[in-house]
Amino acid sequence: MDVAQVLHMNGGDGNYSYSNNSLLQRKVISMTKPIIDEALANLYSAMNFPKTLVMADLGCSSGPNTLLVASELVKSVDKIRQKFGNDESPEIQIYLNDLPHNDFNTIFLSVSKFQKCLTNQMVSNSSSPCYISGVPGSFYDRLFLSKSIHFVYSSYSLMWLSRVPKMINTNKNNIYLSTTSPPCVIKAYREQFQSDFLTFLKYRAEEMVSGGRMVLTILGRQSDDPCSKECCYVWDLLATSLKDMVAEGLIEEEKLDSFNIPQYTPNPKEVSNEVEKEGSFVIDCLEVSEVNWDACTDNNLNLFKEDVQGYNMGKCMRAVAEPLVLSHFGESIIEEVFKRYTDNIKISMSSEKTKLVNVTVSLTRKE
Repeated sequence: MDVAQVLHMNGGDGNYSYSNNSLLQRKVISMTKPIIDEALANLYSAMNFPKTLVMADLGCSSGPNTLLVASELVKSVDKIRQKFGNDESPEIQIYLNDLPHNDFNTIFLSVSKFQKCLTNQMVSNSSSPCYISGVPGSFYDRLFLSKSIHFVYSSYSLMWLSRVPKMINTNKNNIYLSTTSPPCVIKAYREQFQSDFLTFLKYRAEEMVSGGRMVLTILGRQSDDPCSKECCYVWDLLATSLKDMVAEGLIEEEKLDSFNIPQYTPNPKEVSNEVEKEGSFVIDCLEVSEVNWDACTDNNLNLFKEDVQGYNMGKCMRAVAEPLVLSHFGESIIEEVFKRYTDNIKISMSSEKTKLVNVTVSLTRKE
């Protein structure tokens, strides 16, 4: 699997698009807003109220959440500016980054409307408070000029790995880490995360100004066990759907055994270890939060509560996972796979409390 080519959320604005199925991710963004506001306030005052600020949203995806983040960053700076009594808003450049197959077109078509709405909301003398640019590429590579970025933000992106880990043994009957995964598979996933996150920090250290801030929210876990249910269950349910189809002869077993999700969900200690190892950043804040699967629920649907929850979580996961499944198994099985996956999610959500764990870290670039 060439991750850079196949990893992207479903584009457009259709029924299974990320644009229409990312309420859960939107909830996570809102949960971490106080951490973002504090980091921006500290940045703005420490840099003596600069006339320009350059920011980057790494792994921006597409849809309303992308420009929501941009809007919140700009409005937060404007509130801080007013609090400190500055009359003039700084000009803000925001770079939106994701892999090349991200649906940047949908973003760009919305930018003009976004800027007009934002200008109307701002108490500012600046007619152009924010400039938006797209930057396609992997954040595991260099993206920006040296010492050019003041603030970096990323939400629900850094759990994605740059590649499927190299494994000595097959992760048989699994598509991700599981309680039945061999120790060498677990080790390979952990080491790939460590290598990737260290690389990410190294490149951001080169791109950020001294004293710059970075806030990262990563889908993670609290447990020391990387195979714990809190981080693996959502993929276990997809694996169950695929295994059932193997048993019925709809999918070849070899095809299942060669499919592995390029993701690792770290705990706080694993995050802080790599930050300390890389050495360019100070940890200002490291927090863990939880979000229920039903945060993706659209209560306007005319369905029973349990069905609504499962239906929407199924669509949310399809928006995330369909490109990966499609590239490996082909188009013919897609509808059946995600029908079964959604049914398994419904059963799970009706019988137990299901949640995701978020690890949020706020960092300052050392002088």
